[in-house]
Parts: sequence; C-alpha cells; structure tokens
Amino acid sequence: MTNPLSLQVGARTLATIPRRLVRVALSLDAALAGAAPALPALGGADGWYVTSLPEEAVLDAAGPTWVRQRYVRRFVDLAAGEAAWRAGLSAATRAAMKRKARKLGAANGGHIDVRCYRTRAELAVFHPLARAVAATTYQERLLGTALPADAAGVVRDDARGWLLFVGERPVAYLWCSAQGTAWRYDHVGHDPAFAALSPGAVLMEAALRDLFGGPMARFDFLEGDGQHKRTLASGGVACRDVVVLRENWGNRAALGAMRGFDGAVAAAKRVAVLRALAGRLGR
Repeated sequence: MTNPLSLQVGARTLATIPRRLVRVALSLDAALAGAAPALPALGGADGWYVTSLPEEAVLDAAGPTWVRQRYVRRFVDLAAGEAAWRAGLSAATRAAMKRKARKLGAANGGHIDVRCYRTRAELAVFHPLARAVAATTYQERLLGTALPADAAGVVRDDARGWLLFVGERPVAYLWCSAQGTAWRYDHVGHDPAFAALSPGAVLMEAALRDLFGGPMARFDFLEGDGQHKRTLASGGVACRDVVVLRENWGNRAALGAMRGFDGAVAAAKRVAVLRALAGRLGR
C-alpha cells in the first residue's frame, strides 16, 4: 500500500490526505508495449496508483481520477551501441562530457577511477562504501531515496553497482537492478563536497560505457523527467501517473483538493515567472 495524495511544492511535502492505494508500477517494457495493465483487486484499499501508464492506454476502472504527473519515460538504447548513442548526443553535450572528465581526471592525478561491482561478493564490498557517500546526499536528507542501509536489498544477483573514487575516497555511486530487458536507474548520488568536479556526470558516462554490448537492451531512467535524462537519453515514451479512487463523496473531495492545490501552485509559478521577466525588461 502507498499514499501518494500529498500536497507538494517541488520535492517538499506540505501535507498528505490519507488514502490506502494499490500501486501498479509499469516496467519500461510494459510502457513501450502501450497497453493498459490489468488492475488487481482492491480488497480494503481506497484505489489504485498506476505509474508510467502510456498516454494512449485507457484503464478499465471507474471512479474519481487524478493525473498526478505527465512525463517522458526516457531510456538509452544499449542495443544500438555506444557509437550510435554518442552520435545522437548534441555537440555541446559531447564537449561538456569531455570537459568534465578532464577536470575530474586532473584532480585525481591524471586518471578517472571508476570501479564496477557485478557479483554478490563484489556488491557486498560496494554497499558500505556507497552508503558512506549516500549519507552525505540530499536524497538521504530530504527525500529518503538514497541507497538503502539494509545490504539485503542491494547485494543481489540481478544488480550492478559503480563507485567513482578521488584518491581512495568514494565520492559518487550508482546502483542498478535488472527489470525485463532494461537496467533501472535505481539509486544515484554524490558527495556535495566534490560537486564542482561533476562526479555524478562522469560516473554516469562511465557506467553507460560499461553497459553497452551487454545482455540488456536499454538503460531505463524511470519515472519523472530531468535535464540530465533529456540530455543523455536516446529514446522515450510519453507516460502519466494516475490515481483512481473508489466512487464516494470523500474521495471526490480529496481529489478536488489535490487539483485545487496543484492549480494554485502552477498559478504562483506563472506569476513568479512574469514578475521576473518584468524585472528584466525594466532593467
């Protein structure tokens, strides 16, 4: 069960409306297939929370519905090969990647030290080192989405991890699990003390280089969007996250409150943008 009915501004949650929802998370393979999933029975739950539902798919469910967000679920086509991926990047992106790699290498004695962890034994070594980095990140402090402290969820046969070192100090990590034909962008973070060296970007490029030519067809950037995903992705599928509740007045009121709050936040953002533009024009 999960409760996504939250009043949010950016990543900060101001309040929640209690509802017990059955989460139905589509894989990248399912999203690319374009069909709506079969929804499980609700039992005593209040509704469903369906993520990465393709835009053209129609759910077989009635009741108050709220589209929480729309986005392109982006991915890198690993099967096409590294040369095709790099050719699809903009010239500015390729130049920025080279510049960041040179800068970090210069700070580390002239080389980039990225280590990959593939087996369960190797991931057991990876976990405490990555956790030391995770403890410094905003994902840990604000979002609760950093690498889990419990090694059982990390040390798996269907996972892979990478660490970037400066000297002998780990400063960035990436951990992926396999789902269907894709590697998932599950957990990533870097030590903010090294942010000026762009360790996350350098590690991401190294990890992708390692994955080309492997058994998986794609690298999945998961739900949501972001500049780095748009920059690196070679493909994507338009998706939406949808909440469908049982038909009753309380659920209709809850979704009405969510829509009203989201509308107010969107209006405030538009006003802030217009004021900023007016200030620039005035200057």
